[in-house]
Amino acid sequence: MAEGGLAVLFCGINPGLMTAATGHHFARPGNRFWPVLHRSGFTPRLLRPDEQDELLSYGLGITNVVARPTARADELSREEYVEGGRLLTAKVLRLKPRWLAVVGVTAYRTAFGEPKAAIGPQERTIGETRIWALPNPSGLNAHWTAETMAEEYARLRVAAGLPPATDPPEDAHGS
Repeated sequence: MAEGGLAVLFCGINPGLMTAATGHHFARPGNRFWPVLHRSGFTPRLLRPDEQDELLSYGLGITNVVARPTARADELSREEYVEGGRLLTAKVLRLKPRWLAVVGVTAYRTAFGEPKAAIGPQERTIGETRIWALPNPSGLNAHWTAETMAEEYARLRVAAGLPPATDPPEDAHGS
């Protein structure tokens, strides 16, 4: 793991109502974050939202751009995104993950004033932290399948220097 302890800090847009009610990220049934995280090799098995604390054992963390819960991300104002980007920058400077993975390119564009940003690694850094914009795993994002999302998430995993997760945390030989 990096000096800061995290290889990747995943950053959702904001808590949905189910997440707000349960206190667990990406808790809405049908959200593809947890299945995609597993398919991409970040976790050795499919984690449930209530197992989010296990992410730390894989060098992963999770947060949001905006703290205010909404039913849909389009209920957030531009000002909320910009302020969220400012607070997220301070958090990243404190935690020093190797990568910040913003789950939703539109949220990244708005929060960081990068209107032309595309999915993938970004030129901008926060201190030493690199940034990757990932597709939003919401079921509303029909442009990406679970499989194509897993491929993009796996590109990040490789860039972060993480081998595919194996069941025992003691890295076994693999190819």
